[in-house]
Amino acid sequence: MFQSIKVTSIQSANADYTCRQITRYLGDQLGISTEFVNDRAWQEREQLLDSGQVHVGWICGLPYVWKADNEHPNVELVAAPVMQYQRYQQRPIYFADVIVHRDSTYYSFDDLRGAQWAYNEPHSQSGYNVVRYYLAGLGENWGYFGRVVEAGAHLQALEMVLDRRIDATAIDSTVLELELKVRPELKTELRVIESLGPSPIPPWVVTMNVAPELREAIRNVFWGMHETGEGRAILEQGQIAKMVRVVDQDYDPIREMERMTNRVIR
Repeated sequence: MFQSIKVTSIQSANADYTCRQITRYLGDQLGISTEFVNDRAWQEREQLLDSGQVHVGWICGLPYVWKADNEHPNVELVAAPVMQYQRYQQRPIYFADVIVHRDSTYYSFDDLRGAQWAYNEPHSQSGYNVVRYYLAGLGENWGYFGRVVEAGAHLQALEMVLDRRIDATAIDSTVLELELKVRPELKTELRVIESLGPSPIPPWVVTMNVAPELREAIRNVFWGMHETGEGRAILEQGQIAKMVRVVDQDYDPIREMERMTNRVIR
């Protein structure tokens, strides 16, 4: 059995503190050494997860289904967060909140035809895939907007809206809520004009090179976090109610969104 495991996050940087605390908690509960890896670009962190050099990761649902649908999957599900707020219905779901500057003249998605739009990056469900799916449902594609740019990350796209370099973007609702908690002044600078989804929330995964008994032990730690005082405190800081069991089929809605979008948008 592994005496040490490495953990990473491919989520927004504002979740790193929570992930670091989860990493420490996991090690304490299992009685093994753990290391949180976040000292490099997210693309490199994902490569480390794909190669099995990092063993546990919090990844977006879109790349999860890509990995799971490989002939030889390299990861399997551990758990998924259920967020605290009522909009999440005590389910492992989230939304893509479409934001604009408070002073903009945009009040709905319909107003955005011809606007300047940023997506975070094309491996993102909330910033990219669900937006393409929504456009496809309208019989549209990226040409709906006057200009489309890649920001590189949710928080970078948010800053572009604040600086008025773009008109609108879609932000992972959990990322936006956590950023509003840290920077409450943003409530007076931004408006949410649409919420797309819900989508299955980004899951935690474990690599297949970890021994089966340790994979199961890791799952049990995640599933039981809300039942301990220390675990609840860590989850609370990240605005998470609990971690729950999920299965591969729970991510079929993302697969269907991508299939439908690819049929409509070439």
